[in-house]
Amino acid sequence: MVQRLLAPGEIESLDHNAIPRLLLPEVRSLFTARAARLRQLANNDIKGIPVDESLSGYLQLMAALVDAQAVVVKTFPAEAFALPPEADMTLALDHNMPPLPVSGTRPASWRAVFSTLLEQLDGLAASQPQIATVLAELRALDDAQLEGCADAVLAELTEGVHPLHAPFVAAALQVVWTMRAGQLDVQRVAPLVTNTLCPVCGAHPVASVIRIGGQSQGYRYLQCSCCSSEWHMVRVKCSCCEHTGKIAYQSIEAADAETPATPDNKANDPSKVARAETCEDCRTYRKIFNQEHDFNVDPLADDLASLTLDLLVGEAGYARASGNPLLWFNAE
Repeated sequence: MVQRLLAPGEIESLDHNAIPRLLLPEVRSLFTARAARLRQLANNDIKGIPVDESLSGYLQLMAALVDAQAVVVKTFPAEAFALPPEADMTLALDHNMPPLPVSGTRPASWRAVFSTLLEQLDGLAASQPQIATVLAELRALDDAQLEGCADAVLAELTEGVHPLHAPFVAAALQVVWTMRAGQLDVQRVAPLVTNTLCPVCGAHPVASVIRIGGQSQGYRYLQCSCCSSEWHMVRVKCSCCEHTGKIAYQSIEAADAETPATPDNKANDPSKVARAETCEDCRTYRKIFNQEHDFNVDPLADDLASLTLDLLVGEAGYARASGNPLLWFNAE
């Protein structure tokens, strides 16, 4: 999600002491922009996030899946993404609970979204037998199996979830929660007791991002893995345990950077596009992406493409704080 840049007259009128606490998803552009970003990453066009051939094909597949998400957003009727009853949302607000909890009852429309996503991928399956096999397996799931997979995805469990099935189920659920989140009034979303979970749905963040433009300039936001909302968290603070004393940053140095950063040119530094924020207190990490160094960063897409960074930080003994909805691993 890219925030709109403001004109000088608008900037002067802002209350610069008011940090936007919550950024709701721009649902009409989010998935289209994400698919384009995934293809750029797959083509190895993003300096600072090198992608090898073994990952490129998977990113292209996920770009097609995100394209399918964009189709659903544009074609499904608004009632498919209706919000919960007002009384339920008021109760959540009064008790500092998320108004669209992932642990709550799922809208029945998610099954229709899931079916449409699979239909949109049939053209791709015609030329890729492996994809055709996965789609056939997904269509063969009975109601209990499909709902069980959805339960596990929303609970962010890996046991009992087929790693090739989960991204497609996650994509359908992501559309439903993102579309509903985009309808909310920011003032009707209360901060949670912990800042490490999404205030809209209670899911974990997939990564964090430093935003530019308007009142969000220079501030760090965590992006929800489910509903795509972003909430503010101060920088140099662990997004897992919230400690601040032992934070460090790891990055992949870009050896072929054409424009190295200098004191007079602090932007466009490829080594700062993607970094892992590590915490010695809990020994976990979560990636942080910087819009100041790449305007088009997308936390979910960039996190998916930067597996090299995961490997490096994992070898150093840090555990990933939470997963990516488009990439699942089984216990093995």
